[in-house]
Amino acid sequence: MAAWLESYGPYAILLIPAFAFGETCLGLGLFVSSLWLVLIGSALYQGGHAELQLIFLLAFFGSTVGDHTGFFLGRWLGPGFHELRLVRRNRRRVAQTEALVTRFGPYAIFIGRFFPAVRCLLPAMLGISGFPQPRYTPLDLLASALWALALCGILFGIDFYMQD
Repeated sequence: MAAWLESYGPYAILLIPAFAFGETCLGLGLFVSSLWLVLIGSALYQGGHAELQLIFLLAFFGSTVGDHTGFFLGRWLGPGFHELRLVRRNRRRVAQTEALVTRFGPYAIFIGRFFPAVRCLLPAMLGISGFPQPRYTPLDLLASALWALALCGILFGIDFYMQD
């Protein structure tokens, strides 16, 4: 991976928002693992290709766009969302996400952000439920910032551990 990063250094940084989008976007997040984002972010940071501030901004941007894509898809699909083949195959995760939304309401945006299987479904569930977009956006921006900050904390911790 290091050789690839050396060859494509300036362009490799674009993997951060791409993977952040992928793991938070409806449907894609069921297949895109957070581990890839941590591995790529760690390699870029340790290799000196990106500072934590840039990784934070790119991860924040990618995850926010992914969340809002899911939210507006949920609004557009409405109750027909439950009839999608992908949703029917993941009924357990969808039920967990719906329970989280019902139980915690707006706080679910923060709670669900840190659970990979729920992270990509939650914005769509909120869109389907009719959660007001003017209320959703600031909460999601804050949750995305906390999540990107946690990602940078993990990357810093990995770098600190690897130096010892």
